[in-house]
Formats: sequence, structure tokens, C-alpha cells
Amino acid sequence: MSQYSKYNPTGAQIPPVPFSQPKGLYRFGEQTIWSSAYFAGAATLASTSNRLFSVAQGGIGQGFTQALSIAETNLKEAGRVPNGVAYDVFGISCQVLHCDNAADTGDFDVPVDNQTLIADLVNIINNGVLRWSFTQTTIDIAPVCLVGAGGGAFGAVAQNAAGANSGNMNNGNGHIWMYRKHPVALPGSTTFTVLLDFGSRAAPVSATGLAVRTTLLGYYKNIIEIG
Repeated sequence: MSQYSKYNPTGAQIPPVPFSQPKGLYRFGEQTIWSSAYFAGAATLASTSNRLFSVAQGGIGQGFTQALSIAETNLKEAGRVPNGVAYDVFGISCQVLHCDNAADTGDFDVPVDNQTLIADLVNIINNGVLRWSFTQTTIDIAPVCLVGAGGGAFGAVAQNAAGANSGNMNNGNGHIWMYRKHPVALPGSTTFTVLLDFGSRAAPVSATGLAVRTTLLGYYKNIIEIG
């Protein structure tokens, strides 16, 4: 190819072609990882510590008595980033889901449209705290009131002349928790969990159960070996 061809209009020197292949390539991407904890009806929350990301999909635990499905977690291996890649967390969300049964035998299809369920929601928001838990270190993240879909109870509920409620409240009034300058780095070999801890003034769960789903938003770097 001529040094001054249309493919090299600047006339810059053509770099030499290496005689050996690169030993590794990097692949980058974004991914979310989530995990849930279940609290049965009338469960005590005050002064408890509840571990998330400790049960893989298909396993039983974290308050669930049935196997965790894709809606509850996407972990393939408990406490590990999928595929063992390096993962930097830049955001965290927290969602409260209400069940239509006290035990883990119901569905998460209940609108938060009455005083009891709203009180359950506010109880989690006001008294819950998220914390990183590594092998030898625990690091506070933030109270649930600051972790999205967090910020406080949000929505609207109306009552008709017959006394029937319609509407829904949720904890989606706040932005997700963001690490604006310094993401949390999880090396591929790291074992981690997230703790959902409650203060001493948290009330028990009402008659029906609920779950708290925490989602990590981040990006990964994977080395592709060549040769």
C-alpha cells in the first residue's frame, strides 16, 4: 500500500505488523447482579442481620423456604461474581416486595395500598441499613432510605365510597445509590455478601410476608486468553 494512498491521507508512517499474536484481550461490559431476602409474616426485624448474595439460584436460604428463581437472584455461585470476572460496582438499588401469604408459598403481586402494608414498607426504609461484608471486613453502604428504588414511600392511594382502596405505594421516590467517583472493585477471586441490618427500633413484619431485593449495577473486565 502506498504511504500516500487514500487509506493513509496524512502520510504518517505505517506501523510495523507484529510477528506474534497478542497474549490476551480484554472484554468489557455492564451487568446487574441481584439477590433477595424473605421475611415471613410476623418475623422479628429489630437488631437482626440478614445476609444477601449468599445463596445461588436454585438454592434455598436467605429466609426463603422454596428454591430461589431468577426473580430472586441471578447468582450462579453464592457470594461470587458470575464467571469470576473483575466487577466494579457503581450503583445499588433496593426494592421491597409484598407477598400475598405469610410463608414463602405466595406470590409477589400485592399492591401497597393500605395502612398496614405502607407501614411495613416504611419500617424497612426507616430502620434498614445496607453493608458490604467481605471475609475480614464490613463496610457500611447507606440506610435504605437513600438506596434506590429508595428515598421514601412514594405513590398514591384513593378510597371510593364503598371503602375500597386503589393505588400503590412503593420506595421508588429516590435515585439508586451511586458511587460517583470511586466504584467498589470486586476482583474475580473475591467472596462477598451484602448485609441488610435493622436497628433496635424496627417493628415486626405484619401478618403477610415481604422480600427485599438488592441489585448491584456495575461493569466487568474479562481477559480473553489467546494462544
